[in-house]
Amino acid sequence: MTRPETEAAALPEHPCEIIPGDPACGLVIACDHASNFVPPDIDLGVPAAEFGRHIAYDIGAAAVTRRLAASLNAPAILTNFSRLIIDPNRGRADPTLVMRLSDGAIVPGNARIDEAGKRARIARFYAPFDAAIDAAVAAAERAGRPPVILTMHSFTPYWRGIARPWQVGILYDRDERFARPLIRALEEDHAGLTVGDNQPYGGGLPGDTIDRHATARGLPNALVEIRQDLIAGETGQGEWADRFTRVLRPLLAA
Repeated sequence: MTRPETEAAALPEHPCEIIPGDPACGLVIACDHASNFVPPDIDLGVPAAEFGRHIAYDIGAAAVTRRLAASLNAPAILTNFSRLIIDPNRGRADPTLVMRLSDGAIVPGNARIDEAGKRARIARFYAPFDAAIDAAVAAAERAGRPPVILTMHSFTPYWRGIARPWQVGILYDRDERFARPLIRALEEDHAGLTVGDNQPYGGGLPGDTIDRHATARGLPNALVEIRQDLIAGETGQGEWADRFTRVLRPLLAA
């Protein structure tokens, strides 16, 4: 039986890390793939080395999220479980909700999972993540400041042998109210940035976190993707958290 080395120092008590913030700050941050942790009672049958890859979590995204939340005094919700258990950035009916094969890696522990097994994982992991975001949004609305929903991710520098030129991508569906100004602000912040406009892949995945929590409520939103090689270490994580702090402050004020 193989186990990943979790980012957490101790066994998480809750499936989510909930960072409190000012509910009137105008922002709620979510990090869907923050951790590569798998509880001891779940055996996915995946070699330990695979848990260091993007198939298990979004490398660097959690650290950037924590720094950004602290800088902006914004509430943030981060998963304390690997996306290989269940992917909270998928709709409940999505066939990739529980992955059997991910970027060439077979997940034996998911191969024969039935509907009852999926429901159990939804109740244990997926639903608490949803509930924590719902609570943060409700607190913002009570404070009189319906929030922007921002989700933080990271992407691989190469895909199927092809280099991805973007340092950062901003993804969105039909609602461009926040995404477009954010793209422009990032481009203006640093002339050398190649900012993906719905790249390295398009937004608008039915049932994903943005769809459930922002689109369904009519809230402005954006999904952020930062290239993993740029935020794998503390220096890059700090630089990107500082960059997003700079560009978000005036956008939120506006």
